[in-house]
Amino acid sequence: MAIESGLGWTTFEIDDSGGTARDLRTCTFNLDWTMPRGVQDITSLAESAMARLLLLADFSGTAAGGFDDGANLAHAVFKTVSSTSVERPMSIVISGQTLTNTVILNDYAMTRAQSGEFTWSVPFQLSSGDVPTWS
Repeated sequence: MAIESGLGWTTFEIDDSGGTARDLRTCTFNLDWTMPRGVQDITSLAESAMARLLLLADFSGTAAGGFDDGANLAHAVFKTVSSTSVERPMSIVISGQTLTNTVILNDYAMTRAQSGEFTWSVPFQLSSGDVPTWS
């Protein structure tokens, strides 16, 4: 078994509102996502255990990092979240494994902590209707 760390991240890109992919690895500190499936309970009165059907696939998560207003970095990409309604391709590549989805970004939250940190977080959700699939 060759368990790997999350070090050596190859790609984390999100398109800006103009449709250009931007590499956000240097200003992103944390990235979490989930790829759940909907579940329908189909248990009848005649059954003694739960019965379920798998339904639609989804993809959502949150990217978070440190404020960086350099050209083509996080602030430049996310500052238009509140004023544009565009779907944005997102690419994640680590250890040769690629996950690409089209997402909507619905918030650009910024926090200035008492200790002085200035951070951002951006939640995202699948928007394309395409099944999230690793390749």
